[in-house]
Amino acid sequence: MARVTGAQNRKRSTKKLFKRAKGFFLARKNTRRQANEAVMHARANAFVGRKQRKREFRRLWITRISAAVQMHDLKYSRFIHGLSQAGVTINRKQLAELAIHDTKAFEALVTLAKSKL
Repeated sequence: MARVTGAQNRKRSTKKLFKRAKGFFLARKNTRRQANEAVMHARANAFVGRKQRKREFRRLWITRISAAVQMHDLKYSRFIHGLSQAGVTINRKQLAELAIHDTKAFEALVTLAKSKL
């Protein structure tokens, strides 16, 4: 019976590992053990970063909406409450876009929210 080695699999996984570690600093790009450690940390940070990006964008949209609403003598929380009372279901991303690019439509939403308060 022929002797089977794991060389092919190890070579394939090592190539894949070094491809992921490309661009890392010093031995983190070309030493198997350090590259593996660096790639594991990088993947963990990337996972966390994807969640944080969503939070940061939501904060940005809320800040933009708040700034636009303050020009109409209204607070952000009262504005959102007024919209929910009026039955308007528009998300914060779209509200922020309206506040920047279509001020007339945003003013109409503000007056609607004020009337429902």
